[in-house]
Amino acid sequence: MAKRRVVVIGAGPGGLASALQLAHGGAEVTVLESRSQVGGRCASIYANGFRFDTGPTFYLYPRILREIFQSVGRDIDVEIPMKRLDPQYRVSFGAGGHLDCTHNLEEMDRQIAELSPQDVGALKKYLDHNRVKLAKFRPILESPFNSMLDLLRPSVLAAASLLKPWKSLGRDLQSYFHDPRLVIAFSFQAKYLGMSPFKCPSLFSILSFLEYEYGVFHPIGGCGQVSERMAEVATEMGCEIRTDEPVKSLEFQGKRVTAVVTTKGRYEADAFVINADFAHAMQQLVPDEFRKRWSNAKIAKKRFSCSTFMMYLGIQGRYENLKHHTIHISKDYDRNLRQIEKEMVLPDDPSIYVQNPCVTDPSLAPDGKSTIYVLVPVPHLSPSTPWDEAQTQAFRETAFKKLAEIGLSDLRTRIEYEQIVTPAQWRDDFSVYRGATFNLAHNLGQMLHLRPHNKFEELDGVYLVGGGTHPGSGLPVIYESSRIACKQLLPDIGLSAKFIHELAHQSSLL
Repeated sequence: MAKRRVVVIGAGPGGLASALQLAHGGAEVTVLESRSQVGGRCASIYANGFRFDTGPTFYLYPRILREIFQSVGRDIDVEIPMKRLDPQYRVSFGAGGHLDCTHNLEEMDRQIAELSPQDVGALKKYLDHNRVKLAKFRPILESPFNSMLDLLRPSVLAAASLLKPWKSLGRDLQSYFHDPRLVIAFSFQAKYLGMSPFKCPSLFSILSFLEYEYGVFHPIGGCGQVSERMAEVATEMGCEIRTDEPVKSLEFQGKRVTAVVTTKGRYEADAFVINADFAHAMQQLVPDEFRKRWSNAKIAKKRFSCSTFMMYLGIQGRYENLKHHTIHISKDYDRNLRQIEKEMVLPDDPSIYVQNPCVTDPSLAPDGKSTIYVLVPVPHLSPSTPWDEAQTQAFRETAFKKLAEIGLSDLRTRIEYEQIVTPAQWRDDFSVYRGATFNLAHNLGQMLHLRPHNKFEELDGVYLVGGGTHPGSGLPVIYESSRIACKQLLPDIGLSAKFIHELAHQSSLL
């Protein structure tokens, strides 16, 4: 039998994970990446001896990536050493107080007692309940959803009572904690999906559970290093990875994609994996008449995540007392969320996330220097947030005022390197629709079979991976999307996916 060929469009985390599994399954794999480096939004920025993660800055629940490496005969602990952080982060509140969040529950209860004595013991109850929830939902999040009939699977029915569709994540947390600061401390993780915890389904209470149960990890060299090592392993396994080669168009026979055309050539294949931003790629590459369910008009009506305003700062010295991760919550959190999601205006008192990774990993900066990474959730692009240069500079000032609130009042005087990325740059430089950094929103009307399918329902021979498909955004589920897609793709082109199925079965017995 002739060698089966697969083209992967996009060398983001999902595309690289797919390349590993497809090559191991016997396919000849070519990965096409428009940018000059691999990783997509999980890449590295190198400048003046400083190294920054472009997007994700930590690894949550590395079990899935570990299993993918194991399935292709590699050991992730050898390939990509990671350090578990303790504390995993500090949550500071504009309303007063902070938590240095750790998996040590006695220490957490000690800190909780200082904020709200009546909530002591509530964290253990929350973790115990979510341990059961995760066990019930794992089979759902690790399986394809190609039609409404998949909702009748035994695993879905068994988990239905835990879904609570009438409750948001924020409302669910209010059933555990009385103090509103604690509700936020264990629900802000909805921002990993680009959503307000009071709009996000209660299912996602498992996110903060994963942090406390399994840890928050820093890969040595940063998260971009993980993408780079995955690309090296894929190349060692025979994959061809071609950077600086944007895909310009697809060729069709009916609704079957037969080839891709790039700025440098043409590639025929038996199957195609799209790891690009879903909404952007569909509108750029697939004629509208081929997409009844995901037409341009229907995509425009979908709900999308927030965006992010980014600052990457290389500085003199190091803030030794600043935690590796700090999440500073706006004093009026409800107003902050409302401005981002409903009013679609820039928040005047934003919440802010700061990474100070050199306290853990000095390799990210020259001797005597360090990196500061700043992320501020903001609305995705709209008429109210056009992001011209004046708006960028004004919001930069807002960000520095917030940084001063967490003790970085002298930060400006220490900056040697600065790069800013706005929602407009997420759209223009990273091809992200509306600059919505976390893709399609994760409301119940856009999950499971209502999200674009991993085996894309509107084209033949096309499979989707990444945050815009099932199961959703965030590195663990993006990697899971690659497993789900590859389990379907390999048999469809006459190759075995047995190695993926066997490992998934073994892990379910753990």
